[in-house]
Amino acid sequence: MDWQQYIHSDPKILLGKPTVKETRLSVEFLLGLFAAGWTEQQVLENYPTLTLEALRAVFVFTAE
Repeated sequence: MDWQQYIHSDPKILLGKPTVKETRLSVEFLLGLFAAGWTEQQVLENYPTLTLEALRAVFVFTAE
């Protein structure tokens, strides 16, 4: 998976933290939800602008 299709950094958005494109959801925030015990389904239901592919890109980005 090419995470660059889904994740980017812009100094004008969240001080340049990596975020999911076209959202203000940072990679750090999303990983925090999983660390707190949220499931993939819960994240997708609570953030409907987030796609499954974008969510998976968060993990690929983190792994690299």
